[in-house]
Amino acid sequence: MSDCLACIIRNRAICAGLNPPELALLGRMGRRQRIKAGHTLLWEGDEAPVVANVIEGVLKLVAATSDGREQIVGLVFPSDFIGRPFGGESAYSVSAMSDAELCVFNRDLFDEFAADHPDLQQRLLLRTLDELDRARHWMLLLGRKSASERVASFLIEMADRLTDGGGGAGAGARFALPFGRQQIADILGLTIETTSRQLTKMRADGMIGLPSRREIVINDPAALHEMAG
Repeated sequence: MSDCLACIIRNRAICAGLNPPELALLGRMGRRQRIKAGHTLLWEGDEAPVVANVIEGVLKLVAATSDGREQIVGLVFPSDFIGRPFGGESAYSVSAMSDAELCVFNRDLFDEFAADHPDLQQRLLLRTLDELDRARHWMLLLGRKSASERVASFLIEMADRLTDGGGGAGAGARFALPFGRQQIADILGLTIETTSRQLTKMRADGMIGLPSRREIVINDPAALHEMAG
């Protein structure tokens, strides 16, 4: 890693607060790694030897029951951080939902670097608290919300994460999902038929436009937020 100053997530990643010499030192510790959709970076319950910043693509966090059933418990987007600094085993599996590019660090070396840089530790703490908030929201979404509320909440979240500049689910917001409807259904704990039916109804009601199978246009953000509860 020798081009950290030109990195497209430079101002949003946990390393944003580092000065150029510190960034250069961290960059020499890392390496870029491209992974294909479906590839697993970390396995639940295994020793987690690496941590990483996501540069491009979307990954999923998956937890499994003892009988092999799986549940997606979170999504990871560009500028998000993967792994468990100062930890051991991975609490979940991390797999790519789309082709992705990561900035990968040996966990032990990263831990040593972070211990000497309090600003980086503070950013890690803030990220952890943000993840805790998202996990609580996820529990509400999967445990209490109806199918229509889940799909509407999902679209609002995707608009916040995928629109240029993070513009969110405002009128006219347009974004392309990096995965298909079956994966959306898996994320939301629904069938693909239910997911497709909800999207079609939202389009018929004028809330959204569906220019293609993966493109979404927000036409009526107020109605979408109301449906999301």
